[in-house]
Amino acid sequence: MSFIARIDADRWRAHLQDVSQSITSLSHAPIVPVVKANGYGLGQELAAREAASLTSSAIATGTIFEIDSLLTATLNDVVVLEPFEPRDVVAADAWWHAAKQWDAARIIRTIATPKALLALAHDPGPVRVVLEARSSMHRFGFDELALKSVLSDSAVVEALTRGSLVLEGISLHLPIEQPGERGKVSEARHWRALLADLARANAFLPPVLWISHLDDAELTALAVDAGEVSLRVRVGTRLWLGDRAAIAALGTVLAVRPIATGTRVGYRQRTGPRGGTLVVVSGGTAHGIGLTAPTPATSLRQRVSTAGTGVLDAAGRAKSPFTWAGERCWFAEPPHQQHSMIWLAQGVTVPEIGEQISATVRFTTTRFDAVLLD
Repeated sequence: MSFIARIDADRWRAHLQDVSQSITSLSHAPIVPVVKANGYGLGQELAAREAASLTSSAIATGTIFEIDSLLTATLNDVVVLEPFEPRDVVAADAWWHAAKQWDAARIIRTIATPKALLALAHDPGPVRVVLEARSSMHRFGFDELALKSVLSDSAVVEALTRGSLVLEGISLHLPIEQPGERGKVSEARHWRALLADLARANAFLPPVLWISHLDDAELTALAVDAGEVSLRVRVGTRLWLGDRAAIAALGTVLAVRPIATGTRVGYRQRTGPRGGTLVVVSGGTAHGIGLTAPTPATSLRQRVSTAGTGVLDAAGRAKSPFTWAGERCWFAEPPHQQHSMIWLAQGVTVPEIGEQISATVRFTTTRFDAVLLD
């Protein structure tokens, strides 16, 4: 029972090149492909190998626990986006083992607190780090005062001087949406100007701004009067999933059951539509089917849609992500671990066992049995 992603390889790779060339032409530096978690549904190793064709010198991943497979799959530097925090003892232990196992020169740590940078100042090194600025996300990072203070700390200056600590610039993680007068470009310009000042005063801080969540128009605006500051643009969803038509999520039909009206089916013995057909298809909760995240609904229409979905769920009815004959199918009951049971209405052409049914999924929460490049 296979739940797969099938990729039109030529079309997908052309899209990767288009995105890479567009961002590189605007930023004047290679992109930094983000390869984290499940590799945007495509797998970390596959994405890392494809990144090698984009002339990238570095890729980014989510946590230290994801780094082994990437360092094996690629020769690129790997930036770990989750900040290094010595008080997180489990992650700190994983960092210690990574430093012993791998070439430390290929690993760049994100640092978001003075305590973390001071802890590394006593490391024999060399340890490469990028300093996270606290953006309007308000998630991680140094504010301006803390950033200036830690760069002038005597222990940090000593570590920089002897080369045990190597700065790679400042990282800025912007929100996806930013309402109000202060847009993302304005925020990025503010930190760019601060970085330029700090770099002029500190010979060990290169004027490199690692940044994310800017579209081409915003990047064009930011690139104007960039001065001595270089941009390294991280890109994930837009790169790997920007051409959704090039990637299909497909479940395989495992069983087809014409069901008499009133017949109870499944674990919870529910009845289906009059004269319907029950179809068992690969793809269940182990693949991410039926798992949802809190809605980001901001408009009235989105809220009404979310409320309507909640009412149906409460009534024991839910649309599945599977589509057959141009229509979204209803779940017969909540999906099982490896497969789902869905209803086809009376009169609909019935699929054969082994046929594939398309699914609309959130790739970042989906785990495929196989990813096939055609």
